[in-house]
Amino acid sequence: MKAKRIIALLVSAVLLLTLFAGCKTDTETTTTGTVDPNTVAKIDWAPYDKLIKDIKSSTDFVAREALMHQAEDILMNTGAVCPIYHYNDVYMMKKGVEGFYATLYGFKYFMFTTFGANKTLRINLASEPDKLDPALNSSVDGACLAANSFSGLYTYAPGNKLVPDLAAAAPTVSDDGLTYTFTMKDGLKWSDGSPLNAKDLEYSWKRAAATKTAADYSYMFNGIEGFPDNLNVKASDDGKTLTVVLTAPCPYFLDLCAFPTFYAVNKATVEAGATAENPGAWATEAGFVTSGAYTLKEWKHDQSMVYEKNPNYWNAANVTMDRLEFMLSADDTAIFAAYKAGNLDFIDTVPADETKNLLKDPEFYIVDNLGTYYICFNVKSDLFKGKTVEQASAMRRGIGLLINRQYIIDTVGQTGQHIATTFIPDKASDGHGGIFKTNDDAYTYPNKDAVGYYAEDGDEAAYKANVAAGIELLKSAGFEFGADNKLKASTPISFEYIINENTGHQAIAECIQQDLKAVGITMTIKTVDWDTLLNERKSGNFDVSRNGWVMDFNDPINMLEMWTSDSGNNDCQFGK
Repeated sequence: MKAKRIIALLVSAVLLLTLFAGCKTDTETTTTGTVDPNTVAKIDWAPYDKLIKDIKSSTDFVAREALMHQAEDILMNTGAVCPIYHYNDVYMMKKGVEGFYATLYGFKYFMFTTFGANKTLRINLASEPDKLDPALNSSVDGACLAANSFSGLYTYAPGNKLVPDLAAAAPTVSDDGLTYTFTMKDGLKWSDGSPLNAKDLEYSWKRAAATKTAADYSYMFNGIEGFPDNLNVKASDDGKTLTVVLTAPCPYFLDLCAFPTFYAVNKATVEAGATAENPGAWATEAGFVTSGAYTLKEWKHDQSMVYEKNPNYWNAANVTMDRLEFMLSADDTAIFAAYKAGNLDFIDTVPADETKNLLKDPEFYIVDNLGTYYICFNVKSDLFKGKTVEQASAMRRGIGLLINRQYIIDTVGQTGQHIATTFIPDKASDGHGGIFKTNDDAYTYPNKDAVGYYAEDGDEAAYKANVAAGIELLKSAGFEFGADNKLKASTPISFEYIINENTGHQAIAECIQQDLKAVGITMTIKTVDWDTLLNERKSGNFDVSRNGWVMDFNDPINMLEMWTSDSGNNDCQFGK
């Protein structure tokens, strides 16, 4: 055990030295020299980008796991990703609703539900969706809408089982694992009755990957030869087959084929409605052509959406629910009241102060989920002006250690969440048959001695030790504390924390606010709507924000490649 820790420390230390050696401020002052008090030191993120590229090109899956541990060490050492707890998923569903299922990744499938004689299911997932174009969506609620109204080569059946959707069967794969050939089902149609074939998939994938589309998830195509603007994806002349050439074997490629960014969109519809400024403009009102079980018939913005069964969907005969009515709201008190009054049949949020009382309610469900609730620091924020990269990292990690995670779980979460000591969830696969967060001959996990991981034990002694360590980190970043361990007025810390409307997010923010106030840090809470939060984070127009990530497929690379310099999901602004 001791030897494994030493090996991991040496490897991690070398990588971290490599990462930070090239860091410079806006005035090109090295991090070990004087820092201009009017600038924010910039992290040279190229080594991390290269490491992710090496991971994605590796054909040795044991070595690949080791590289992923190294990448997470680098990420955690920045302190910019501050995990709070690992998710589970909760929802309420009326007695009598059958056939509903969800995946570990938060996708919810309503098309095969029954509810007695009812042919309409009334649902709340979230407020106004930010994007309905599956290539541009990056939210879980948007992915759920896409999964019920669009199709890809693959989809998920109950039990997280991957099954062909538009594809007729499993693809043929070349001996080297690089070339996939998919055969399409016969007689596929769009919702308007026009033919749907492999040429539509070729168009859809190339559009989603293209630089000009600027999709947040475009990087998911970077394992395909020719990414981004010359993707080696080719439909046969008759549209019956789709051939895809990868740059390296990809153990989760079929998972990608079931992900919304890879869904089929109708070229004529897209090009008739898209603009250069807004490539997703074609899907901003009801009535657009879809490829899945439902079509959007009515959309009263910020109020409601109505989806109706698509009779041209290849599996329409097995779609049992004719109509899905969505209430668009983020007010979980109003949502819960509507559910209790019988006006909603399914909701996936409840007020934080109701959770404890609902734990024994047979209509309240807690299911597994692979994801992490975390705090996101903008590394370009003026909050870090005048600090070296190392000091900014110490400052962020110090603030993170002041947060009582177990208290948040016990008083707000209340559904058995686990303290998140790292970004990647507890049950995530290691990519070759095991669990990533498990000690083995190559790695002792988590490597607390080398990087900024947090105490796993949720008792008061562990929290007090975290606070003491956090204060020491803040001191190393240049902040002065009195004998009472309170921040001195000579070196104040004050910042704004943004959240979207939700009683749980509000309660968590207030817990964090009180924890920081205890040592003299001032944190103000700003509540914005869901779409604004997404766009403020994406544009880097924030100091600190609440955030969450549910894995898109069960491989740690999903939670690591999102932080590359060119990723649209890189809210921390690394390398930007």
